[in-house]
Order: sequence, then C-alpha cells, then structure tokens
Amino acid sequence: MAFLVANLPPVKVYVKKEYLYDHEKGHGELVEGVWISVKSLEGRALYFETYLPEYGALYDKLPISAFVNSPDIKDNLELEELELWDAFSYHIAVINKSYMGSMKCKYLAPSKKWYYGKYLFTIDSCHADTNILNVNYSEVPEEHKSFNIIELDNGHYAAQPNNRVIFYDKSLTPAKTLQPDFKVSSKYYSVEDKSKWTAGDDTNYFYGLKEQE
Repeated sequence: MAFLVANLPPVKVYVKKEYLYDHEKGHGELVEGVWISVKSLEGRALYFETYLPEYGALYDKLPISAFVNSPDIKDNLELEELELWDAFSYHIAVINKSYMGSMKCKYLAPSKKWYYGKYLFTIDSCHADTNILNVNYSEVPEEHKSFNIIELDNGHYAAQPNNRVIFYDKSLTPAKTLQPDFKVSSKYYSVEDKSKWTAGDDTNYFYGLKEQE
C-alpha cells in the first residue's frame, strides 16, 4: 500500500501540450511521454506523473484527460466523461489483475455513450492509518470504488469502476451477455462479530470451540 504516490507500469502516452502550459498555449499539439506514477489526493481526480524524453523532464499532476495513445488523436473528451469519481484516499495500491490480461471491455459514460477499449491495470484505495480519523468513503461498502485504467479504441484513456464496465473474455464470454442488474453490496461481512462460539477456554494448540452460554 502506497501513501500519496504509487508506481505505474511504463505506458507510452502522448500528452496534450496545452496541459504543459496551463492551457495558455500548445492547443492541438502533443508531446511523447511515459507514465511514471499516479498521485491520489482525496477529493481530486487521479493525477499522473509523466516522463517527457524530448525534454528530459518529469511533469506531475495531470488528469487522465491529458493523455492519448497516438500522435494522430486530435479530439478532446471531457475529464468527467473519462473518470467518473475523484480519489477516495491518500492510500492506494496499483495492481495488474493478471487474469484480465489486456482484456477487451466497454464502459458506460455519464453521456450514456459506451466507450470500447482494453484493460491495463487497476488503482484501489483504503484508509490504512487507524491513528488518523477516517473521513472518507474508501472502506464503506456501498461507496467504495476502484479505478480500472482502460486504453480506449478512440485513443483516449479512462478510469472507471467495476460497476460501469463490461469485460469480455474471448474464451468464456458469450456473444450476447446479460445486463448486470445486481444491487451494490452494502453489507459489512465479518466472522468475529458474533458471540455464539468462543475459543477462550482452551489453551491447546489445536483448540476447540465452545458455544457461549
């Protein structure tokens, strides 16, 4: 679990140059780069740090809307169309879910449009320091979200939670999938919050359990 900043797989990207000049100039131009790290500030969009080989420079704190995967991509998509939620916590983990590989997928954006792409990796969060007051939703079951980073077929990148994405396994997924109509999990599951059984009367290595009176 990283605090504030976590390493990323070295994904080659192109940065929209206007983001490098605080949107004052450079519109329509792109600069080649490589993702280095991601920064999670509670209540902000995910921030990506990028190495710019042409300049030998590291540029920090750019949203996912600043990047495309090809110098031929010239259109823009709003940040809200690419990332649905702000970061939940300063504590994050980055994982490439090996089973997912580079699985094809699609997600439903706020505009009601489906965007198609391939899975890259996932950013997840929690409240890791119990000595600090927990004021975020990273561990509330019905509010917690992970960020699946997706390279879109239109050349952009997106960060979307599981419940906005449909993933396609070429071997297992049928030609026509069912529409997920599930409810969000709102329960806290634990096996030690019940008082029925106890091991407190047995000091043996292979202890037994007794039903509490």
